[in-house]
Amino acid sequence: MEAQYIRKHHKHVPKDNQCTCSLVKHIKAPVDLVWPLVRSFDQPQRYKPFVSRCIVQGDLKIGSLREVNVKSGLPATMSTERLELLDDEEHILGVRIVGGDHRLKNYCSIITVHPEMTDGRPETLVIESFVVDVPDGNTKDETCYFVKALINCNLKSLADVAERMAMQDRVGPVSRL
Repeated sequence: MEAQYIRKHHKHVPKDNQCTCSLVKHIKAPVDLVWPLVRSFDQPQRYKPFVSRCIVQGDLKIGSLREVNVKSGLPATMSTERLELLDDEEHILGVRIVGGDHRLKNYCSIITVHPEMTDGRPETLVIESFVVDVPDGNTKDETCYFVKALINCNLKSLADVAERMAMQDRVGPVSRL
C-alpha cells in the first residue's frame, strides 16, 4: 500500500538541482488521533521538537502563512511557510517554505495519513515526502540526508505524542479512591 499512496499523493518532479525523497512511519495510534496533530498548521510545535513558536496571521486556509521560530542548535532561527494543501477527507497536508534564514530553498513537502489495522488494532501510516534545492557547496546526498534526518525526528516525535495519547485513551482517567 505504501507504494500506491506514494504514487498517488507524493508526486514531486525534481529539477536537476533538487533532491526528493519519501519517508514512512507506522504509528500505533488511530488516524483520529494522528491527523489532528499533523493538520495543525498553526501549532506544529505540538509534535515538531525543533519548533519553539509559530504565528499564523488570519484564518487557517489554503494560502495561509506561518512564521516558525526554530530552537537553537539548528542552522536557522526562523522560517516562513505557506499552507499549500489541506484535505481533511483524504488526510493530506502540503507546505511550502517561502522564506527564512536557512538554506532550504524551494522546499515543498506533502504529508499523508492513512488508516491501517494491525492485530485488530487501529494504527496509522504516515508518509512525508519533499523536494528541495541542493544548496551551493552541498551534494544531493548531503542535502537529502539532512532533510531526512529532520523529518525522521519529526515523525518519531509524532509517533511518541500520538501513541502516548492513544495509551491514555485506552487506560482512561485514573480513578482515585
